[in-house]
Amino acid sequence: MPPLVLKIAPWLIVSPYFLPFLMLVASNVFMTFAWYGHLKHKSLALPVAILSSWLIALPEYMLAVPANRIGSGMYSTAQLKTGQEAITLIVFTLFSFFYLGEAIKWTTLVGFGLIVCGAAMVFFFK
Repeated sequence: MPPLVLKIAPWLIVSPYFLPFLMLVASNVFMTFAWYGHLKHKSLALPVAILSSWLIALPEYMLAVPANRIGSGMYSTAQLKTGQEAITLIVFTLFSFFYLGEAIKWTTLVGFGLIVCGAAMVFFFK
C-alpha cells in the first residue's frame, strides 16, 4: 500500500493520490504555452517559435514524466492518460480565453464536456 502522504519540501506535504494530477496541471500549462503561445506573436520567425517551444517544453517533460511515474503506483495508465486529457482541455480553455483572448463557444464547452465525461468513465468505472 502506498504512503498516505509525500513530503515534497519541509513545508509541503501532498497526498500521492493528488500529486500526479497537480504536476500534470503544471505540465500542461507549460505544454500549452509551448504549442500555442507563439500564436499570439505570429510575426516571430518560425524557427524562433520552434526553438522557443522546445525550450518551454523541457520543463513540461520534467513534470509529466515524474507525475506519471508517481501516479502509476495508484492509478492505471488509462486513468493517468484520461486524467491528463481532461486537465489539458481545462488548461487549454483557460489559456485560449485569458492569453489568446478567444471567445469560448458553447459548442466547445459541450464537446470538451463530453470528452471529460468519457475520461470519467475510464477513471471511475473500473
